[in-house]
Amino acid sequence: MPDPIKPVDIEATPRSQNRRSLWATSGFALVILIPSLYGFGGKFIEFVQLYRGDVDGVFAISPILNYLLASMGFFCLFCWAVTQGMFQDIERPKRAMLDLQNQLDYNASSQSGVAK
Repeated sequence: MPDPIKPVDIEATPRSQNRRSLWATSGFALVILIPSLYGFGGKFIEFVQLYRGDVDGVFAISPILNYLLASMGFFCLFCWAVTQGMFQDIERPKRAMLDLQNQLDYNASSQSGVAK
């Protein structure tokens, strides 16, 4: 009979590392989002001024509003995911997959041993 395959034991990340990771991610997000929001805000103000002063500038507002609505939808989905705890333990799916693969390998090896 084949030796049973032991499940992989991967420990959860320590809380201090999670906190550092959160701060690093927040810092990178701010570094990326602040210039992006500044550029987008400037362009949006230009489009609004164009809309108020020129009738031909109306075409420019529609893509901006579409972009804002789509961005707001993604932001709402992101907030929902955060409140549901989907980013609490991002290592759990990996560990579950490895455990399942070990179990499948064990079942396959035990079935092949029985068939002989």
